[in-house]
Amino acid sequence: MTETPDAHPQQHQYPAPPAYAPYAQFAEPGPAHRAPRAPRRPGVLLAACALVAAVAGGGSAALVGELTGGSNDGGRSTPVQNVSAKGSGVAAVAAAVSPSIVEIKAATGSGQSTGSGVIVTGDGEVVTNNHVVAGADTVQITLSDGTTKTAKVTGTDPGKDLALVKIQGAKNLKAAKLGDSGKLKVGEQVVAIGSPEGLTGTVTSGIVSALNRDVTVSKEEGRGGQQRGVPQWPFEFGGNQYNGDTGSSKTTYKAIQTDASLNPGNSGGALINMSGEIVGINSAMYASGSGSGSTDSAGSVGLGFAIPVNTVKADLAKLRAGGSAD
Repeated sequence: MTETPDAHPQQHQYPAPPAYAPYAQFAEPGPAHRAPRAPRRPGVLLAACALVAAVAGGGSAALVGELTGGSNDGGRSTPVQNVSAKGSGVAAVAAAVSPSIVEIKAATGSGQSTGSGVIVTGDGEVVTNNHVVAGADTVQITLSDGTTKTAKVTGTDPGKDLALVKIQGAKNLKAAKLGDSGKLKVGEQVVAIGSPEGLTGTVTSGIVSALNRDVTVSKEEGRGGQQRGVPQWPFEFGGNQYNGDTGSSKTTYKAIQTDASLNPGNSGGALINMSGEIVGINSAMYASGSGSGSTDSAGSVGLGFAIPVNTVKADLAKLRAGGSAD
């Protein structure tokens, strides 16, 4: 007797073909040709989930890479050894670079200024702002361990608001690593270390807010006043003056803008990338109401400026030779 086809094939419930089956296998097999169901493979499922996560959440993948010590950006430089050995993040950068940041007190005929500086050689060369040590008779340096040393001004460059001082009798100091400010990108995380309001070794963090901002500072000695005994260094930005009058002799440079909190005393301190490299020398900060005629003495509102470290590196030879008087 000849077997007749089933008149009601819809009554049979066949399993859906596997998602990975080739198109030719999508034809519905008869009962005698039904292939055994493949066992589930957790590894494949996990891999698929990971693929979906990578496609749908690239930011999450980057975060996981950062937390596990990996990187999904082959173009970025790897952290310097003294940072990676201590972990990652702001705390690691602070621990690695803080020993290279000093407090500077410079006595002049009109009083005493307080700022910060960055050790660039093991025998005690320190980079700072010209406005921190301009006209100084004596310079006192406080190291990160609290040790106090005397220093002499080696050279100044008022046109770039930079100066170099030398700690007397210093040796085996921890020099900071100078990075490349030309590689900075807006939005990149940075750390600032200095001595705002005389609070040595203060660490703040933020991002690079903008690049190539025109900032104008005075080249005259003793320019600017004091609030609560803390120097207020005048500067101009966006056509306005802040922290006093910049005077008639002034200079303009291209600055890194950052929202890392800067306050009086941060001048001459370090702006640092997350690889522990110096990318700028902090030089000016805007405080709410610090414009001409204002009596508001509010602190940082996240608008600070730093001299790019590439400017510093290009000027070091000149500073070591005594700098310039212009």
